[in-house]
Amino acid sequence: MAIKNVTATRMTMLKLKQQAVVAKRGHKLLKDKQDGLMQEFLKIVRQAKDLRIEVEKAIKEANAAFLNAQALMPKSFLKNSLSVPTQKMSLEIETKNIMSVKIPVFNLNIEKGGSGYGFFQTRGELDIAIQQFSKVFELLIQLAEIEKSAENLAVEIEQTRRRVNALEYRLIPDLEDTLKFIQMKLGETERSAIVQVMAIKAMIERNEAKALHERKQKSAKKAA
Repeated sequence: MAIKNVTATRMTMLKLKQQAVVAKRGHKLLKDKQDGLMQEFLKIVRQAKDLRIEVEKAIKEANAAFLNAQALMPKSFLKNSLSVPTQKMSLEIETKNIMSVKIPVFNLNIEKGGSGYGFFQTRGELDIAIQQFSKVFELLIQLAEIEKSAENLAVEIEQTRRRVNALEYRLIPDLEDTLKFIQMKLGETERSAIVQVMAIKAMIERNEAKALHERKQKSAKKAA
């Protein structure tokens, strides 16, 4: 904790009290934001975990389907069948805002064409494998979107945590310690002023008593 270098006056104390109120209010808002971000982050992490399991399962199924097609087709036929692209893909990236955090939204557009190969030289297992890999690709796009969202949320959570800690462990305690210091100084000043006033009052009373005593003595001499 550190006491700020300020002048110990009532005006300064009033300003610091206002700053402390604002800091505590900001701390509460940031704490609420941090809790909300954590809830959203944990929800997305669970989604990513479930989707990753689904992706791994889909990859295994696609690889198995492709190996099956590869075993049933001549290598040259398989190579020729897959040498010509039959689809056009484009990825549109938008953003949405979750508690001031930009979250990406990936929109995959697929323009499907023909198969690109003749059915006479191929097997149905190849069609199944291609469909499986298409599913895997779409799932990977979804997983990338979720994991990027989790990454952005994690960055914002860390920044918010630092702000919360700075307020909770530095700024607010420093303000409170400074306020206590100013109150102590003002108390000392007030006590010192009271002592001075009492000393001045006592001196005045002594002077008045001395002057009264002198007047009485003069009066007594005149009467004698």
